[in-house]
Amino acid sequence: MYRVLIPVDTTEERARAQARYVASLPDADESVEAYVLFVFTDEGEDLPKEFEQFKSASRIGSVRTAQEHLEDHDVDVTILEDSGDTEDDILDWAEEYDVDAIVLGGRKRSPVGKAVFGSVTQSVILNTDRPVVVTGAEAD
Repeated sequence: MYRVLIPVDTTEERARAQARYVASLPDADESVEAYVLFVFTDEGEDLPKEFEQFKSASRIGSVRTAQEHLEDHDVDVTILEDSGDTEDDILDWAEEYDVDAIVLGGRKRSPVGKAVFGSVTQSVILNTDRPVVVTGAEAD
């Protein structure tokens, strides 16, 4: 089996693009295991206020979007959740499940934005020896 970690944020378009990529892998329905990860940050900045009380990844729209797309294409999917430091959690889950690739949903940021706010994508790419695929958001 080819194991893929799909860390998603709250943006459904990016989650859909990530799931589309994974579902498009050769023989995905028979040979891919997908792990959709949502990390609840300590600041709660990624989580809409209405979801803070639930703290359940399965209630997040982007997680459901990715899960439904993968299931519609008969890809085995497992939902994972964590809280804390997003970059470290992605790397830890990738290690724990010994994934073959990490599929991130990138977004455009200016160089200043990256310097001020950091970049999860950049950090993961620089700190893993696993292949990383970066998809963008795409409209339906």
